[in-house]
Amino acid sequence: MNEGPFQHVNDAIGWVHQLLTLGIKPGLKRMEWMMEQLGNPHRRLKFIHIAGTNGKGSVASFLSYALREAGYDVGTFTSPYIIRFQNRIQYNLKDIPDQDLMELTSKVKPLAEELSKTEWGSPTEFEVITAMAILYFATVSFPDYVVWETGLGGRLDSTNIVHPVVSIITNIGYDHINILGESLKSIASEKAGIIKSGVPVVTAEEKKEALSVIEEMSQLKKASLYRFNQHFFIKEEHFSKVGQRFSFQSPFKEYSGVEIQLLGKHQLMNAAVALMALEILRQYNAAILEEEDVKRGMAKAFWPGRFEKVSEKPLVILDGAHNPEGMSSLVDALIQLYPEKEKHVILGVLKDKNYEEMVRRLTPICSSLTLTRPFHERGANPEEVAEKIKPIIGDATVFVESQWEKVLRIMMNDWNHKKMIVITGSLYFISDVRKFLVEYNKERIGD
Repeated sequence: MNEGPFQHVNDAIGWVHQLLTLGIKPGLKRMEWMMEQLGNPHRRLKFIHIAGTNGKGSVASFLSYALREAGYDVGTFTSPYIIRFQNRIQYNLKDIPDQDLMELTSKVKPLAEELSKTEWGSPTEFEVITAMAILYFATVSFPDYVVWETGLGGRLDSTNIVHPVVSIITNIGYDHINILGESLKSIASEKAGIIKSGVPVVTAEEKKEALSVIEEMSQLKKASLYRFNQHFFIKEEHFSKVGQRFSFQSPFKEYSGVEIQLLGKHQLMNAAVALMALEILRQYNAAILEEEDVKRGMAKAFWPGRFEKVSEKPLVILDGAHNPEGMSSLVDALIQLYPEKEKHVILGVLKDKNYEEMVRRLTPICSSLTLTRPFHERGANPEEVAEKIKPIIGDATVFVESQWEKVLRIMMNDWNHKKMIVITGSLYFISDVRKFLVEYNKERIGD
């Protein structure tokens, strides 16, 4: 029986969500204060810290599945969630139980209220969730490793309270420029803020402007840096029954015949980053990682809403490409995997995103583009988006429909084998669409 102020898990989640009105408040003072009050539980855990513009969730999934198959207990912290709030905090690939979530929220709530009376003010929603995750791992589930994804940036992100055993920077792109800065160099400086003294770093970044910042920070912190296509490589890639098959080469070990079910060239790179991080755990932390276990874990890894096929007839792909670089990866994957298909795209974006550039990269492959509105307070008005992208779209056929369920039902019913539906944009949007399609598919089976 829950003894705290919450009688139902939705009450606990509701209290956490109402902190969203406080917005984003970069800085670690509030996290440091909360951790101090709790006895610094984060110091008892081994973290694999992941920052980057795109690919963080996929890398987290590869690592979590591979470590689990190797026999390790694994905590995973990711954001945002695609299916339900509890997805964000997992132990051994299973969501945090509702009872634990209620009890941890009850423990953190009085701390948050006390903190709100100090000079630093109330913690944000993400800071509270980060504190709850640390408490869950350090006092309830006790994993061997915690796969730990940043929320935004790195240097001032609440997750940066930890001292990891390996740091990962997937890549650097133009996202959250209102907070992280407008140049690749300034964004890279924020992401590179997760690099700690003597802790090895893995990156897939190859753009000189961003890479120079990561290299400089690694040298300053005396942290060994492992770069994609310099220290570790992908070879012999091709499609397989599972999805994609490739070989991997690093300074420590080579793998042949690695299979992953996540699709697109960008996922091969994400898989290589995860494998390099695992090799660092083997070399620096004496982790026992048998090749067959690692390969089995890589093949099982799954990440919802990332080039996810949610229907075959009609063919429907969901992909949370919420910035220009993510959109480029989506477009490349669509060209590579479905070159002959008519691509009918439904796009829902947040108003603070660079959606003009996203559309610029997307429209060359579109047979039609439908602009809609995500169910989110930051959801962009599709009429305003349509007005802003007029100079960009050229001859593309563009529709505006605020009610995405309506247009999706029409598209699903008006299907032939030449067409495919691509639903993309905000991860909040993708989450809502995915839930809708699960129910819609149940209805169709029932019919």
